[in-house]
Amino acid sequence: MSCLMVERCGEILFENPDQNVKCVCMLGDVRLRGQTGVPAERRGSYPFIDFRLLNNTTYSGEIGTKKKVKRLLSFQRYFHASRLLRGIIPQAPLHLLDEDYLGQARHMLSKVGMWDFDIFLFDRLTNGNSLVTLLCHLFNTHGLIHHFKLDMVTLHRFLVMVQEDYHSQNPYHNAVHAADVTQAMHCYLKEPKLASSLTPLDIMLGLLAAAAHDVDHPGVNQPFLIKTNHHLANLYQNMSVLENHHWRSTIGMLRESRLLAHLPKEMTQDIEQQLGSLILATDINRQNEFLTRLKAHLHNKDLRLEDVHDRHFMLQIALKCADICNPCRIWEMSKQWSERVCEEFYRQGDLEQKFELEISPLCNQQKDSIPSIQIGFMTYIVEPLFREWARFTGHSALSESMLSHLAHNKAQWKRLLPNQHRSSSSGGGSGGPDHAGPGTAQAEEQTVTEGNAP
Repeated sequence: MSCLMVERCGEILFENPDQNVKCVCMLGDVRLRGQTGVPAERRGSYPFIDFRLLNNTTYSGEIGTKKKVKRLLSFQRYFHASRLLRGIIPQAPLHLLDEDYLGQARHMLSKVGMWDFDIFLFDRLTNGNSLVTLLCHLFNTHGLIHHFKLDMVTLHRFLVMVQEDYHSQNPYHNAVHAADVTQAMHCYLKEPKLASSLTPLDIMLGLLAAAAHDVDHPGVNQPFLIKTNHHLANLYQNMSVLENHHWRSTIGMLRESRLLAHLPKEMTQDIEQQLGSLILATDINRQNEFLTRLKAHLHNKDLRLEDVHDRHFMLQIALKCADICNPCRIWEMSKQWSERVCEEFYRQGDLEQKFELEISPLCNQQKDSIPSIQIGFMTYIVEPLFREWARFTGHSALSESMLSHLAHNKAQWKRLLPNQHRSSSSGGGSGGPDHAGPGTAQAEEQTVTEGNAP
């Protein structure tokens, strides 16, 4: 650790030893100095990927000689360090906004409950502060600041911590995605079937979980962390690795900011556990578990939203829907998200190829086209969940609109399929194969549900 100087560490300590995640090294507000003496650009843990496990002597030599770094870094920090060593210093962000931009942002916030809300435009108008601006507005709109007697300065500081812990270099899993999921969650919380039963605590939990559900995402998926023997995979025993890290990071920032320090200890402990339950529900590997349970509730008509457990379950379902709602947006926005998530997949595939690892499913740019990836994702993940969500809402106007966008977007991607895939596509219903010959539908379903879906 001679090349690192840690000024502050925001790790979490639990009374139970097996829950002690001290070794996670969730760096709170941290400055990392290498031999160049140049401080790193952002906060966040940048989960380490141990390249000593990757069979590539050329890279190891480069680390040991040319870069003269004593500690093997994650690929994100490695790329950042290489830019600094070449003398490319990041420009400081501009925090002052033109009054016209502020006016347009305020106008957009007046329509934050509309499904066609353009989060990309809103992020530009807020100078990359869409998550902080959106959450401050929603906390005020829902009366949460008054109800929980929150200090506005402390709330803002906490939200800045969350926003900065997202990796802006990730094409998909970044703060704009978190803001998009939060805006969708806000729309779902307004659904009449759900809204009439929600308490202020439910609303705050839903918004916080949406905002922080992917915090400090490294831009690679769980299988990649497992096969590179990443320390987080070892810590969480290969189970919901990323989701556990997102949750623990969120708790660390809540405690560090002292946002909820004035509330009773029992209440804050309950909030932390419920946040964990919500964030862990976004694990794509648990999709069938939640879908089966939702179908059973709807079939038996036994959901009682006055019951706290049933309400929490529907908050989990709402967050799962918000997390994967991109295919249900209007085409112009849905297409951007699809291209972004596939770019992140392809970057992982390029990294795996560079270090002579087996390329993960959906990550080979030469074989896995964006249309085929998206059609498989819509067919096996999105459609089944949103059909049941529509049943729950009583086929509300929003649910019908989302299903309509989903059908339109799927048709658009089918038209964009490469010729060889289009000619063999069955073109059948939503549950059938969409882009390959015999047997490929089952393979696609398996790969999509093994952690490679957006």
